[in-house]
Amino acid sequence: MRQRVLFFDLARCVAAIAVIAIHVLAPYRNQYGEIPFEQWFTAISVNSVSRWAVPVFILISGALMLSDKRPFDFQYYVKRRLGKVLIPFIVWSFFYAYLSGWSVAGFDGSHAMQVLIAGLDHATYYHLGFFYYFIPLYFVIPFLQIMVRRFDDKALYALTALWLLSSTLFLLRIDGMWSHSLWLYAGLLPLGYILYQKVPLTKANVTMFTLLGVVAFIVTIYQVTHLTIQAEEYTFGRWLSYKTLNTVLAASMIFMLCRYFGEGLPATANKVVGFISAHSLGIYILHPIFLWPMLQYDWYDGHPAWVIPMWIVISGGGALLISWLISRTRKLAWLLP
Repeated sequence: MRQRVLFFDLARCVAAIAVIAIHVLAPYRNQYGEIPFEQWFTAISVNSVSRWAVPVFILISGALMLSDKRPFDFQYYVKRRLGKVLIPFIVWSFFYAYLSGWSVAGFDGSHAMQVLIAGLDHATYYHLGFFYYFIPLYFVIPFLQIMVRRFDDKALYALTALWLLSSTLFLLRIDGMWSHSLWLYAGLLPLGYILYQKVPLTKANVTMFTLLGVVAFIVTIYQVTHLTIQAEEYTFGRWLSYKTLNTVLAASMIFMLCRYFGEGLPATANKVVGFISAHSLGIYILHPIFLWPMLQYDWYDGHPAWVIPMWIVISGGGALLISWLISRTRKLAWLLP
């Protein structure tokens, strides 16, 4: 039990940091040809090796929820699982629609209202897009739980293999019915379960997943750089998608490395990681508030090698503090479950 707790804590912690990194480096991506190539390359390299962040969160959900052997309780599932995420998402969507109306010039109420109305189809703020493909997974999980409980592993492996083929075809722009977002995201759930419950935690396996992940990193960086230079403007095809094979391989590597090294952390590090993990959702939801001035006032003038880490600490630390304060307020704690 202890190994499992430490493992998931570590995975959530590193995924939260990677998500912030993706959002911090955003201003640099479209500055190809405007800033020194070395600076642009640094930023898109960080971007290319951080895309596993969101998939890792889904892998964790799959590992946890498909491992749950308790009888399915519809009322409990809707109230404690789906509702626990859905209701805060709606509240924060309103808040960020309001925030979107603010700029250096002041508040534009009409823009905020347009963003809110469009929220039926699109996220009211860039980071909330995660919930538009994560919440529908709650309708898939019960069926996957039935599959895990009633069928042997061969069926699960076959489904996952078919999904991996789909993610490869999607990366290569070979589209079809297999390109549906729900299918491509849902496949991460059984993969998380397999990586957690079925893959032996041996040095050979961890080494294999690490090599595959590193290769995915190198190929992704190369492809994004090559496509951009070729087009003479920032472009990346589907190499930075959360739904493609290269990202799946990278996410699997991070998942297995966290699982392997989770028990080896010193006691003090475990406390810090556990604290950050407990507030990982709060960090995810709140950190754009602290990035707002950076984006609005262009406070990213400098080399990405130091600007990105600096703003990760500022926004991540600020979000962690606010999340902790909210968690200590009984009437507000439900906002960041």
